[in-house]
Amino acid sequence: MQELFNIFLVLCMAAMVTCRSVDFSLVLQGQTNVMNYGAAGNGATDDSKAFMRAWSDICAGKSDPTLVIPGGRTFLLRPVQLLGPCKPCKIYVEAWGRIVAPSRMSDYGSSHLDCWIRFWRVNGLTVRGNGQIDGQVVGGQALGFSFCNNLQIYGLNVINSPSKHVKLFRCNGAILSNLNIKAPKESPNTDGIVIGESSQIQVHDDNIGTGDDCVAILKGSSNINISRVACGPGHGISIGSLGMNGAYDTVEEIHVQDCSFTGTQNGIRIKTWQGGSGYARKISFQSITLNAAENPIIIDQYYCPQLHCPNKTSAVKVSDISYTGVQGTSMTKTAINLRCSQSMACTNIELNRINITSVGQKFITSSFCLNAHGRASRSIPNMRCLMK
Repeated sequence: MQELFNIFLVLCMAAMVTCRSVDFSLVLQGQTNVMNYGAAGNGATDDSKAFMRAWSDICAGKSDPTLVIPGGRTFLLRPVQLLGPCKPCKIYVEAWGRIVAPSRMSDYGSSHLDCWIRFWRVNGLTVRGNGQIDGQVVGGQALGFSFCNNLQIYGLNVINSPSKHVKLFRCNGAILSNLNIKAPKESPNTDGIVIGESSQIQVHDDNIGTGDDCVAILKGSSNINISRVACGPGHGISIGSLGMNGAYDTVEEIHVQDCSFTGTQNGIRIKTWQGGSGYARKISFQSITLNAAENPIIIDQYYCPQLHCPNKTSAVKVSDISYTGVQGTSMTKTAINLRCSQSMACTNIELNRINITSVGQKFITSSFCLNAHGRASRSIPNMRCLMK
């Protein structure tokens, strides 16, 4: 026992984390299975209280810090908030079974939470497994992670959320990989992964098809790396929208690489509102493959989903944007659309090795620029509109 306890302490020190006291004898007893806390797992009985009881013991350090949601069962949950901070240095959620929201709004409960399952202030959290999280198009966001540092999410299947599927808010350090996120093409506001006011985030090897952005990077985010994401259907990978209602918003050091877009409304997009301020800068898109995307490359500083927005002169500053190795097919003639603010030019825009042709070679693709400055080389369509 003493040997094991020493190993436990060494591992914690090696990870450079501060561990609060844990009853190690409880840790050795085995994982914390929700079935042992009264969960029925029959898809009809509300298992919310069982999940909350299990989480309470884990967070308080009273049981093994691995929450097991076993396979072969379906767990019905009403909105739950899994709150920290917790005593264990690291907490694991092993999700192998199916978790479903109530199928009717009347069964959703009186909760006004905007998120169905939310983790709050839980550091060192890992959620992994091939389980399915099914929002059944009822309620709010499916999975939310707020103020969760050093977060890891692997392998989940998240489907049919009525709103965002996976959202990070004010998280520092996270990896989201091997996720399968699906919703009907026609479903509004069903973004796949949303990242807001977060930093040091890696999104890789994910398959996302929804009715909105596959990945959305919101204000206050920086140092985001997105790679090997297959997007479609959906609205592509978007940065923004920024500057809504005159806000000062910032985004920087966003890097998208080795991603594919199939049948998407947009490919790689930066969108800002008129009247805002701040900046979107140091953003790169590299090795992008397009298959019948409607708007492959777009900077839109006149974003206005309601179609009637007042003209305003101030704008978010867009600069230091690079597109390298973008190729494939477009459903629309204007394959590159750089609509920058007339009062605040986009600067240092670089395009290199661009080859975007029409689907079925039915027309010659073109580009459009408004107050966009930079340079281009080896580009199809040509970028004569880009001011040097």
